[in-house]
Amino acid sequence: MSLSMKGYRVISVDIPRVWNHHEWIQAFEKFLDVIDVHHIHLYGTSLGGFLAQLFAQHRPRRVRSLILSNTFLKTCSFASAMPWAPVVSWTPSFLLKRYVLTGIRDGPHEPFIADSVDFVVSQVETLSRDDLASRLTLNVDAASVGSLLLSDSCITIMDTNDYCAIPQQLKDQLSDRYPEARCAHLKSGGDFPFLSRPDEVNLHLQLHLRRVGLEAQPDMVRGIPKDGAGGSHGEEKDGKEGPDDEPKDDEGSSEGQSKENQLCPAPESSASHTSHDQLLSNAQLCLIAPGDTIHLCFFRKQHVIAIEIFLQYTLEIFLRLASLSREDGVHHFIFWAKTQMNGVK
Repeated sequence: MSLSMKGYRVISVDIPRVWNHHEWIQAFEKFLDVIDVHHIHLYGTSLGGFLAQLFAQHRPRRVRSLILSNTFLKTCSFASAMPWAPVVSWTPSFLLKRYVLTGIRDGPHEPFIADSVDFVVSQVETLSRDDLASRLTLNVDAASVGSLLLSDSCITIMDTNDYCAIPQQLKDQLSDRYPEARCAHLKSGGDFPFLSRPDEVNLHLQLHLRRVGLEAQPDMVRGIPKDGAGGSHGEEKDGKEGPDDEPKDDEGSSEGQSKENQLCPAPESSASHTSHDQLLSNAQLCLIAPGDTIHLCFFRKQHVIAIEIFLQYTLEIFLRLASLSREDGVHHFIFWAKTQMNGVK
């Protein structure tokens, strides 16, 4: 969310339920076509970073730059460590979850790292068996990243120095593949630096985007007070970018995740109404993170408060109905409901 308040447009992408890397490339390309985004900057962590590289290899005209974090170039080491990979699609859900969670380091963590681990664990618990099986299959399916048409100067490698589920040997292979790439090392952060070290990650993302010629557009973010608190969706441009058009340097994007602020739409008016397609049309940066789900909140604060009040009084209504006798229950309920609704009208 802090990036969105600065005038960047960010889309967080969940890995879809696909069963090989060719399907992933096709599915992601169709997704970009639907939201009318043609040129993107990709930030990927772990499996997301590997998939981002594959997409940049097979769709080079669409990828402008890469930010890679704790990722790898080939899947052979993961396949050898998982001999039961051929039957992963028939494996029960609880065994898949146990296998995924064993890859997360156990033991005492710094508070911010512990919070990120707790969040990811909670997200893993919400995944279905097919989603888990799909991601594990992508992690062990035989594939490797070939040569990229993208210049090393358009790549940033952002790794953590404390520990990571990705072996150091695989991370070294990545650095050797892109010798001219910019390196951004985080002193700590664990497996999920985008959650545990969001300020540092956002800073490196900004520096990367400026280095590749993409500047923020603060004037596109409406409703920000002078003190910087609060905010709303940026106003999107009416013009559409063609598939072969070069992106303008001043086109920015807004992020869809934060623990600090809440993203809300611009106030409605009779003259203009922003649709979801319009909100996504000019996205320039896509986040691909393994296992985490990010939701955009399109409710105003007043709407949320109204919903909470409605749910609270609905619960009280049912509790009172349960306690009233059949004879005078209806009359007492009508009188009480009118009184309560008049009080919050």
